[in-house]
Parts: sequence; structure tokens; C-alpha cells
Amino acid sequence: MNLGHFPPPKRRGLIIHGIIILVLAVIASIGFINLTRADVGPAFLISLIIALASFTPISFFVYRAYSLWRADYHLDRDSLSISWGLRVEDIPLTDIEWIRYADDLTNPVSLPPLPIPGGLLGIRRHPDLGVAEFLAADAKKLLLVATAKRVFVISPENPVALMQTFARATELGSTTPADAKSVYPSFVVTQAWQSGLARYLWLTTLFLNLGLFIWASLIIPSTSRVALGPQFIGSALETVPSSQLIIFPVASLLLSVAGWIAGLYFYRWDKERVLAFIVWCSSMLTSLLFLLAVLFIVTTPV
Repeated sequence: MNLGHFPPPKRRGLIIHGIIILVLAVIASIGFINLTRADVGPAFLISLIIALASFTPISFFVYRAYSLWRADYHLDRDSLSISWGLRVEDIPLTDIEWIRYADDLTNPVSLPPLPIPGGLLGIRRHPDLGVAEFLAADAKKLLLVATAKRVFVISPENPVALMQTFARATELGSTTPADAKSVYPSFVVTQAWQSGLARYLWLTTLFLNLGLFIWASLIIPSTSRVALGPQFIGSALETVPSSQLIIFPVASLLLSVAGWIAGLYFYRWDKERVLAFIVWCSSMLTSLLFLLAVLFIVTTPV
């Protein structure tokens, strides 16, 4: 009996997500470069908005690409397991009422918001099915998995093989009763938030970054030039426009966000949680060092 993995189609979705990430990264890089060259004024504000607006969604698409890369549907005689990034759903075979093609519906199921190939994710309401949760990659290969709780919309690379395997597994019956399991990405955040040390590190890093942004925004309009870059003994002090100070809060924020996400990744496993705290502590210290760097710069007479 062909039990095992029935992963979704991934190649097209990974290519599209890669292109989106690359385009956003290029736009963000150009925005940050122009930001360091522009004087305080409309050009500076426009460059800042473009840089932040293009950088903010990068982590979102990176997570979606990672989720697609790790996505899988595993079917055996006991359960159907759906894995999509940090989202995990284990459905006992006895809880599955039926599996059918989405094209068989009289009223088509609406795709979730932002229906990018490789990332059909989200919850929609259907007049006949009720709540339908999408964990799919290809709108042309959708299967509906109905349970008492909700309907799951998946898209295996080979829907026919999964349907045939489910029919045979149902005929043979379960060997070991399986437990239902639902894990959401927000569960990891909630679980980590319950740790006092994690809360302290998160909030300290957040306040350090907020303070650095506020401080830089106050310095830039009131100071024309600052000493930034390598300075050599006996040489003239080289100065740059104060607008380049925005590099420090932006770089601090980027590293903090990357560290926060990396820490959550390690926090999922008990044996790796020490690494999560090390990463979060490093992010806090990095933000503090950026704050001290700005302090040294603004206190250097020019």
C-alpha cells in the first residue's frame, strides 16, 4: 500500500517568492542608499518611506517561502498530517468525513487573500462547507478534507494518488488510534511570551530600538554634520550629513527582527531553547551597541 508523503507542488511557488523577495530587497537597498545621501527634507522622507515599505514585507515572504519549502502532506493508516511552516495539523483518519475535489462543488470555494502560487493560505467561509482553511500551493489541484471542526483545503502534487491511498487506508482501518493536534505559528509566540526572560529580552530590545529611532530623528534636524567613518590620528576630521545617522536605527531594527524570528525558530524544541535565548540576548546587546555608537558619534566635536 502506497502510504507516505504527498507534498504540494513547490517549484513555481518558490521561484515566484524568490523573485518577490529579490525585487523588494533591491528596492529597499536603493532606498537606504539614497537615504544616506539625501539631506533632511522631502527627498529624505520619501527615501525613508520607500525603504521601510519595501523592507517590511520581506520577512513575510521569506517565511512563506520557508513554509512552502518545508510543506508536506503525510498520510498513513492512522492519520493525515499537514505541515506548513510552523503550522501543523494532525487529523486522525477516523475524524475525516470525506475527501473530494474542490472542482466538484456547486459553489466554488473562494481563494484566500493574496493568492500567490505557493502560498494559498488563510481562512475563508463557504455557504455549504462553513469554515475552510487553506494550506495549499496550487489552485488547480485543490482537495477538500472535511472534518467535524472545519474543512481543510490542500493541494498535493498528485491528488489522485492521495485520494486512492485514503480510500484504501479507510478500508483497512486504523492500526493505532491517533490524537488530533493543531499547532499555529502564534502558539510559539504565546508560549515564549510566558517566559519572563523572553519577555524581558523582547521588551528591552523593543525599547532600545524605539529610543534609537526617536533619538536619531531628533538629532538629524538639529545637527547639520557628524563625524562618521574611520578617523586617523593627525588627519582632518571627516564629516558627513547627519541624515546618515538613520543607518543605525534601521540596521538595529533589521537585526532585531531577524534575531527575533530566528529565536522563535529555535524555541519550538525544548533542547534548542537555550539557543533561542542566546539569539534574543545577542539582539538586545546589538541594539545597545548601536545606541552607544550613536552616542560616541554625536559627542565627537566636529
